[in-house]
Amino acid sequence: MQVKEVFNQMSPYTPGKQIEEVKKEYGLTKIVKLASNENPFGYSNKVKEKITETLDSLEIYPDGYATALREVLAEKLQVSEEQLTFGCGSDEIVDIICRTYLEKGSNTVMATPTFPQYKHNALIQGAEIIEVPLVDGYHDLNGMLQQINDNTRVVWLCSPNNPTGCLIGKEKLVDFLNEVPENVLVVLDEAYYEYISKDINPNSVQLLNQYANLIILRTFSKAYGLANLRIGYGISSVEISTYLNITRGPFNTTSISQYAALTALNDQEFLDNAYNQNIENKVEFVEYCKELGLHTYDSEANFVFVQLPTSGDELFQFLLERGFIVRSGEALGHPNGVRITIGSKEQMNELQNLIKTFLQSIKEGV
Repeated sequence: MQVKEVFNQMSPYTPGKQIEEVKKEYGLTKIVKLASNENPFGYSNKVKEKITETLDSLEIYPDGYATALREVLAEKLQVSEEQLTFGCGSDEIVDIICRTYLEKGSNTVMATPTFPQYKHNALIQGAEIIEVPLVDGYHDLNGMLQQINDNTRVVWLCSPNNPTGCLIGKEKLVDFLNEVPENVLVVLDEAYYEYISKDINPNSVQLLNQYANLIILRTFSKAYGLANLRIGYGISSVEISTYLNITRGPFNTTSISQYAALTALNDQEFLDNAYNQNIENKVEFVEYCKELGLHTYDSEANFVFVQLPTSGDELFQFLLERGFIVRSGEALGHPNGVRITIGSKEQMNELQNLIKTFLQSIKEGV
């Protein structure tokens, strides 16, 4: 059987180490996973209560329009219901965008390193990939503008960026949108939106009325703690959402995920608690890294990328053998560093001591 030629140059997504895998491999009983930017504080107890109510109708297809969630989310965002597109995580929306807008002969512009699924899905559609290196963790917006040409269909902005955590400020975002041709779709991926410091939050949804070529992606996987249920959404013009919903599968989100997301939206106390603890623990961790002489990127997410005097793989392995899973920069296209999810205070204190021990061993040549 013959597949697309591009598949011969690609490989499946390789996830980070899983907890049970590490326990078995190293004979450990306690594992702390700080590799996938999951919420260390779990998810709303109200969601747990709601899920049990949805288990009596598993034989019935879910609402393909996600009506109840759509109505509440549209009201919360102050947009029309027709402006929303739901996906099996926001990464499915990425795939839907690529299938809708990209094809052979077109190109797409993105930063590097950034969320890898932009490139992965675009390649499958036969599009040319144009990558513009980050500058100290931030998108080089001027450099990206210079790369846009007549064949450009989509530009990707991950903000806060994964894996660096750097945010595109509202003023720079607006300046960029003013320069992008109106026929080029700008995807603003805000998977970590709920973690952005409130005083610099760009409130990007307000820009949709001014820029018809903008789509904003968000998810319930991160701050809301529903990563396992796979539900995210896009906010755009009705024209864009109509095209995306033509491409979208008819039952791509389950009733369980829809009602869980709806319930999570109504538990602001849980969200505020996760936000506040993330800020507090992140500030302490960044300060500790400074004391150790390590550089970290500005992060407005629930993770920090730490640059190292050695390969990220070395610290990754050192921590792995001691029960901590982080993400090596080598696996993310950013060598000599690690991306670390901000955990609980207890987890971060233990991690900090391990990093200090690792650096001492490097210095002493152990």
